Amino acid sequence: MALDPSLWAGLAPFGIGQQRPNNYLEIVKAVKDNADNLPYAMRILTQGCCDGCALGTTGLKDWTLDGVHLCNIRLRLLRLNTIGPFEAAALPDVQGLRRMNGEQLRELGRIPTPLRRRAGEDRFTPVSWEEAMTRISGAVADAGPERIAGFMTSRGIPNETYYAAQKAFRVMGTNSVDNAARVCHSPSTFGLKDSLGVAATTCSYRDWIDADLIVFFGSNVANNQPVATKYLYKARKNGTKVACVNPYREPGMERYWVPSAPESAVFGTKLTDRFFEVNIGGDLAFITGVLKHIVERGWADDAFVDGHTVGFDALAVEVTAWEWDDLEAQSGATRLDMEDMARMVHDAGKAVFVWSMGITQHVCGEDNVRAIVNLALTKGFVGRDGCGVMPIRGHSGVQGGAEMGCYSTAFPGGVPIGPESAASLAEQYGFEVPDEEGMTAVEMLDAAHDGNLDVLVSSGGNFREILPDPDRVDAALSRIPLRVHMDLVLSSQMLVDPGEEVLVLPVMTRYEIPGGVTETSTERRIIFSPEIRGPRIAGARAEWEVFADLARRVRPDRAAAVDWSGTPAIREEIARIVPMYDGIQDLAEAGDTIQYGGPHLCADWRFPTPDGKAHFSVVAPQPEAVPDGAFRVATRRGKQFNSMVHEHVDAITGAPREAVLMSRADADRLGIVTGQPVRLTSDHGRMDGTAYPTRLRPGNLQVHWPEGNVLLDPGRRSPDADIPDYNATVTLEALRPDPVPGR
Repeated sequence: MALDPSLWAGLAPFGIGQQRPNNYLEIVKAVKDNADNLPYAMRILTQGCCDGCALGTTGLKDWTLDGVHLCNIRLRLLRLNTIGPFEAAALPDVQGLRRMNGEQLRELGRIPTPLRRRAGEDRFTPVSWEEAMTRISGAVADAGPERIAGFMTSRGIPNETYYAAQKAFRVMGTNSVDNAARVCHSPSTFGLKDSLGVAATTCSYRDWIDADLIVFFGSNVANNQPVATKYLYKARKNGTKVACVNPYREPGMERYWVPSAPESAVFGTKLTDRFFEVNIGGDLAFITGVLKHIVERGWADDAFVDGHTVGFDALAVEVTAWEWDDLEAQSGATRLDMEDMARMVHDAGKAVFVWSMGITQHVCGEDNVRAIVNLALTKGFVGRDGCGVMPIRGHSGVQGGAEMGCYSTAFPGGVPIGPESAASLAEQYGFEVPDEEGMTAVEMLDAAHDGNLDVLVSSGGNFREILPDPDRVDAALSRIPLRVHMDLVLSSQMLVDPGEEVLVLPVMTRYEIPGGVTETSTERRIIFSPEIRGPRIAGARAEWEVFADLARRVRPDRAAAVDWSGTPAIREEIARIVPMYDGIQDLAEAGDTIQYGGPHLCADWRFPTPDGKAHFSVVAPQPEAVPDGAFRVATRRGKQFNSMVHEHVDAITGAPREAVLMSRADADRLGIVTGQPVRLTSDHGRMDGTAYPTRLRPGNLQVHWPEGNVLLDPGRRSPDADIPDYNATVTLEALRPDPVPGR
């Protein structure tokens, strides 16, 4: 394609002098970090399905654009797969381990063998798998179904493991098995299902390139899904307009140097045409204002609305009743801003709306999603080329986790739990399936805190770094008599004192599992990842085998239900139990894939709802007053993957981990300068950091996650999905009038 200087970020070649990630240096670092296992690392990159985000790269390609697809997130995760085991006998005592941060714990190496630590002991000691499994199964049997729970992270966990885990827990008599989707995109499931009858993105990544307009709500793909910037570069070259609705003018969404696109690599690319800076929690008021403009100007597609939807008239009454002053105060945007957004939607023939945790991690997360879907429905932006609504997934295991039924509120296929659905699944499984919802991830911690949980089996994850109020999490974990942590490497969660006993079990990566495995990408693409030849950790087991083994020991009378010969047998069963996954049983070679539902769900405006139509939802902003002088603060991510911090300074923003991002206007008003120590105080906690004035909406602050979790109230959760609210109201206190030397 011809060069287009109007899209260039600048004339300095390769962004010299700009704050940006050096993606070529990341390759050099990856080679250095994996030098002791470089051939294996290359086989993982060229043959395996990416264990990073859910874009769905297989090898070094995908199904959206030709060319090489490789990002710095995947390169940073690579070492988890190639590092050797640590020497268990040389492991420091627990106090020594607690002095290490997450990166230092990972650098110790892979867990070589099951480890045990009992109450009162100061170190972990090796035990055999048989001893560990006997202890766990005995504790589960003694506790009973009501006092056990399981949690699955998104750490490269494949569909086969999720499926085996959920079935194993139901064999043991409980629905209390949940996964990382609970604290990221669970509101998306509710909002989409209510409105469209589906619970996943309705489009494909290719639709970004074919769209007239892409709007990102509370989403930063430049930081979290870097390969997606290549799609945006291609879309921008095609004339696509891009808008971002966010409190922070994300530098990576403003300009990015796409390393695999020569023009962008040299001159960078302006990714976004228009930023709409809103208050934290102001998205719903902003969208309400946009809808008010659309309704009052008659900009909706009447033919689509009348023929394929219900509920528009009720929504129109709601949005037009709002006063502009109220919408401006709540959203932080002006009436003109909302009109500009409405005009962009009106002028677009095709559009894709993308959102992430800036939308979902609120007490009104479900309504935020419903509002975005409302906006899309005004123009029929679903079910056709260049259109769709997309809750973009940040981790390769999240989409499949809930669809496999590894969810305390849904059976496989996303079927809601109830007497009728339980009876149907029981008929297929051949044993009685519990018909009441289990504990969500946050409810598991509630139960532990109250002394009502006896066994927690956690596959990856780190509650103390992903949930609000780390001190409360520590207290809750320490009250559980038996905790079982299955993972590749040590984490801080494992070091919390045991109620009675902690067991740490070594497991395989997705690339080590015999028979290969699958993952499901954001665009609903089920992708096969083969077993890759290379070194192995002798004591590690496939997680699906561990769950099946545990279920057989606890309920030997149901052993046949989890007696799979390998992952191909699990895929055969998934195809029977989850009809939309039919075809997964035929995936057997690297790069094999199917996209369930095809390129578009709700194709040709056929909606899988009881009446066959899409449903507008009447949702309204819920005013939440911020006291004079106080701020709203959101937690945000830096150079990290989930809670796995990679660097102290974010290469895109330049902000260190302790940074408190604030508007320059607020900093000037308060006489605060860059690097000045500040203290944030909420009703629930306190955090000390350093001021980092930047392009943020006045009255709002952002801090890194999980550092900012001390400020969060664990009791603030959304009503349907039970997702924690990762935002708080705080006061800000300058601790010293002068900047820290050297900052």
